[in-house]
Amino acid sequence: MRYVLPIVLTSAALLAACSKTEPAPDPVRAVRTVTVSSDAAGGVQEYAAEVRARTESRLSFRVGGKITRRSVDAGSIVKAGQVLAQLDPQDLKLGQDAARAAWVAADANYAQAAADFKRFKELRDQGFISSAELERRDTALTAAKAQMDQAKAQNSAQGNQAAYAALVADASGVITGVDAEPGMVVAAGSPVVRLAHDGPRDVVFSVPEDKVGLIKTLASQNGRFRVRLWGGKGEPLTATIREIAAAADPMTRTFLVKADLGDASAAVRLGQTATMLVELPKTAGINKLPLSALKEEQGRTVVWVVERDGEALSVKAQPVQLAGADGNEAVIAGGLKPGQIVVTAGVHVLNPGQKVKLYVDPGAAAGTATAAAAVATAITVK
Repeated sequence: MRYVLPIVLTSAALLAACSKTEPAPDPVRAVRTVTVSSDAAGGVQEYAAEVRARTESRLSFRVGGKITRRSVDAGSIVKAGQVLAQLDPQDLKLGQDAARAAWVAADANYAQAAADFKRFKELRDQGFISSAELERRDTALTAAKAQMDQAKAQNSAQGNQAAYAALVADASGVITGVDAEPGMVVAAGSPVVRLAHDGPRDVVFSVPEDKVGLIKTLASQNGRFRVRLWGGKGEPLTATIREIAAAADPMTRTFLVKADLGDASAAVRLGQTATMLVELPKTAGINKLPLSALKEEQGRTVVWVVERDGEALSVKAQPVQLAGADGNEAVIAGGLKPGQIVVTAGVHVLNPGQKVKLYVDPGAAAGTATAAAAVATAITVK
């Protein structure tokens, strides 16, 4: 008798374990919704941009040598003709002195040849020498003249070389970078500083390959491009596309686009961060929904569509195609029809076929509840 009770309890436990427990039904959730309209919609694409000078030069010495002084740093404002850096001029001055001495010697030789030619011409006129001898003196005079001209040109060139020991700004602007320091020995043409010229400025941004065609199409339309400066206030500035790169950047595989600000370029600072706003054309069949209405499901973007399920309302997942974002709204290119009711909040707690009801703000007027009932009535059976 004492073994019967444990056996009965064990059997009861096994029977309880084998029985299936029915899952609790999903609660009826109140959902916020929006009705899909049939209006055409566009959108705005945003790209990170930067203000740059239209002309930026890499300045370098025209002769090689050792840098003894650099008088500017990155960010320095310079004027045209200002000395930016200096080379050791000793060797260049010695070369100039040698060229000047050669010129003086050639000039003296020419003067002697000219005096000799004058005397020999007088002797020929008196019949003391032949015409052949005078011709040789004339040839010597011509050679001396050529040697003097050569020495003079060499002296001028060497004088220019000596002047090239000073790196001078060829325009007013701002130093945007430094590539060489004092004490370095640089070759002719090696960049020393980078100078952004004063004048027109561009807003530069990069676009992916699949957007280049769109940018080229919109470039010919007025008002499609606007620039919002991060450090500025007021309305965005109107811009026009000036240049689109013919080839992609080898590192980023994006295309560089330059936009002109026109007269407003004087009000922006070099290096200032900006956002390029590209206004897309309005297209029929494109709608906007709050970003909170979207959900990722198995690699697809879906929204919950409210449908009538008998006397109740339920939700169904509807795949949609995205065309971008416009602020806090998603631009929907396809997948929805006008008149459909889409859930805009709490999408991650809903399940397919779950019963829902339209949310009514407790503080709203009675008219709001009536409007919600009208919306529920308007939902057709799919």
